[in-house]
Amino acid sequence: MTGDPASSDTPWLDQGAEPLIKIRGVTKKFGDFTAVNNVDLDIFQGELFCLLGGSGCGKSTLLRMLSGFETTSTGTISIDGIDMSNVPPYERPTNMMFQSYALFPHMTVEKNVAFGLKQDKIPAAQVAERVDDILKLVELQDYHKRKPHQLSGGQKQRVALARALVKQPKVLLLDEPLAALDKKLREQTQFELMNIQEKVGITFIVVTHDQEEAMTLSSRIAVMDEGEFVQIGTPTEIYEFPETRFVAGFIGSANMFEGRVVEDGPDHVRVMTDLGEIYIDHGQSVREGNRVWVAIRPEKIHLSKEPPTEPGPNQAIGMVDDIGYLGNTSIYKIKLENDRIIDVTAPNQIRPKTRTHRITWEEKVYLHWDASSAVLLNK
Repeated sequence: MTGDPASSDTPWLDQGAEPLIKIRGVTKKFGDFTAVNNVDLDIFQGELFCLLGGSGCGKSTLLRMLSGFETTSTGTISIDGIDMSNVPPYERPTNMMFQSYALFPHMTVEKNVAFGLKQDKIPAAQVAERVDDILKLVELQDYHKRKPHQLSGGQKQRVALARALVKQPKVLLLDEPLAALDKKLREQTQFELMNIQEKVGITFIVVTHDQEEAMTLSSRIAVMDEGEFVQIGTPTEIYEFPETRFVAGFIGSANMFEGRVVEDGPDHVRVMTDLGEIYIDHGQSVREGNRVWVAIRPEKIHLSKEPPTEPGPNQAIGMVDDIGYLGNTSIYKIKLENDRIIDVTAPNQIRPKTRTHRITWEEKVYLHWDASSAVLLNK
């Protein structure tokens, strides 16, 4: 994210901005089990916010508390300045899109989308106009009379989205909205969802366990583990500057090295690990002798058949143990001299002229990475 901190693109950086949603000290217990543990969170108008985590981390429970389908054990949730504690689901300024889509099989697309408006006793002419408008928005204007069984998975997903949006909620809650789609359609639909959210300007809160989906969709991400937020930030902040080993390993891939701080300078840190000496060119609040971990993303490591011109930190020697060819990239499993295996990914930017130009199995290789690529983690 770029631009002025007070801009509409980054309201969370504006000290004067008022959050649309305030979650304060929220805990949810089921008997002796704590699903959500004393969390605080601000979400702003127009955000596409993702709750990301593995199964059982508490993200869906938090979404259900926002919708009113679950009550909080302690703490408060307010939306647009109103405490939702005693507000039932049907009176909240929220709507929910379920993972299963929950379309009525006997109703046409038009009637599915109009159902909530008719329940609210909206005049028929207004219902027809709003249904037409929302079906145009999701590009289903030619599907009014079809029933769910006549639609593809992606079309059903858009009908469910239209039905949730047509009531014009202040907040749309989406529980694993793309989970039922195949990979290619899911990737296409991610961008469609972003475009629709930008057009309607409604705050979206998406629950997902898919890291790539969260990174693509969201303005910000809250990573959850065991009922707590372990890091909240933009996709770039979460990926490039993880604050814990859990976040570094959960978001994408990371090679993790344990070591001891041997030098703590104002603008750099040196760490001795089983990989050798790692030099990091950004200062950290650590003491010499402290036990720390260093994370290096596989794509940050450069792979070469040629040895470095001179020895130094941020270098290693290994042998290619395995290769995974993915078309646009290749994943190399490199066995180091101490028998540890690390991952290195490289883009396949140029088609090799011959097989001899490629790095292949059981070949000796030299690794190096920039001083800015490694991330120092204290926990």
